[in-house]
Amino acid sequence: MTPRTPITVAYGDGIGPEIMDAVLRIIQTAGAQIEIETIEIGEKVYLRGVETGMEPKAWDSLRRTQVFLKAPITTPQGGGYKSLNVTTRKALGLYANVRPSVSYHPFIYTQHPSMNVVIIRENEEDLYAGIEHRQTEQVYQCLKLISRPGSEKVIRYAFEYARAHNRKKVTCFVKDNIMKLTDGLFHKVFNEIAAEYPDLENETWIVDIGAAKLADTPENFDVIVMPNLYGDVLSDVAAQIAGSVGLAGSANIGDQCAMFEAIHGSAPRLAGQNKANPSGLLLGAIMMLVHIGQPEVATRVHNAWLKAIEEGIHTDDIFTEGNSRQKVGTAEFADAVINRLGEVPIMLKTVSYGKVPSLSLWRKSEHHQKAVKQLVGVDVFLDWEPGSPNELGNALMQVLADPLQLRVITNRGIKVWPDGLPETFCTDHWRCRFMGRDGETVRSSHVVELLKRVAEAGFDPIKTENLYLFDGVPGFSAVHG
Repeated sequence: MTPRTPITVAYGDGIGPEIMDAVLRIIQTAGAQIEIETIEIGEKVYLRGVETGMEPKAWDSLRRTQVFLKAPITTPQGGGYKSLNVTTRKALGLYANVRPSVSYHPFIYTQHPSMNVVIIRENEEDLYAGIEHRQTEQVYQCLKLISRPGSEKVIRYAFEYARAHNRKKVTCFVKDNIMKLTDGLFHKVFNEIAAEYPDLENETWIVDIGAAKLADTPENFDVIVMPNLYGDVLSDVAAQIAGSVGLAGSANIGDQCAMFEAIHGSAPRLAGQNKANPSGLLLGAIMMLVHIGQPEVATRVHNAWLKAIEEGIHTDDIFTEGNSRQKVGTAEFADAVINRLGEVPIMLKTVSYGKVPSLSLWRKSEHHQKAVKQLVGVDVFLDWEPGSPNELGNALMQVLADPLQLRVITNRGIKVWPDGLPETFCTDHWRCRFMGRDGETVRSSHVVELLKRVAEAGFDPIKTENLYLFDGVPGFSAVHG
């Protein structure tokens, strides 16, 4: 007999308890060998003053079981509440978010009958690092952080996932025609790792045209890997065009732990009405069963679910005249799946899961050697509003801190001094680039002295960014204009 695997379960908020009850009833009836530890998370915990929405004893459970089946939660409105999903993913190192989007044509309406796409989203960094600042009266900033290790982990996982699941192609979406350093790094790492998988096709799309192609011809894609923000947006788009966001499950994979969930929210307006569709959470639970080494149960549950779908047993959110035969509630849908355990669909493709090797296979890249780092300048950001770019430039030219010299001033990224265009609109947030004379190396003490003199001249320096060369290559963006 298969030993019971400990898992941590959270019933969540809104429709969470109803759909979790349905899902656990289905998988346990199907023979899932699990030992459940229940924790409380979400709205009630937030309102008790726990800003993360999860108390320490809940974290202890996750450390023990290393497997988390989570229903949706409600984050209270108002400031001060941190996203539990983001906190969990980052705290537990869940670097890969896996979201399959599959068409169930003709039983659930879609314009893309052959769609079968898996989006693998980087899960820990990018703009979701959550580092934001208000810098002036007019300007706010959010830092986009892309790391080489973070990129290597999720990209290698995407290729290993494709290979393990008999996929043929991995596609990368980035915007490195604009963000040449951050998205450029993600693209570079993708190319390096793709070369190690000659059995798989690979391609890269700029995310805007890639998103358009995904929405128009998703059948041309197989596995898509991308940075965090693009992946968050486009995995929802993919789920919706496949049939419904309510049908999509999600896995969050790390080296130590894994979390499984639906991608939709807690829908508090439907809570307690027996109307919610448990399918998204159920498909997440199926991914969990594969992860914990119970593929036979996953196969039995998934095929029973497909059988119910193709027989037109549908909850309200996917019920349509002509495609659906019977409208049912949450509990009744669970009954329908349970009654079909052991059956397989006739028209929809039968599912068969086998043992999947562990895909937590990140290793430090052999492509990258540590670069020689050379400080050559500094960008000083000022909160300044009294006058024109020329006035600012002329005033800063009087602030001498050899060897640093003022080279250019930008506003919202566009050059405004010297020789800026009078039509350019300016805010109160200015980037002033000082560089060493003739590219010579600058010391940190030079930067400190410059900032001292800038402040003594009556300016308000709100932020600095050192400018480095790495093996002689600029580690900073050029100036537009």
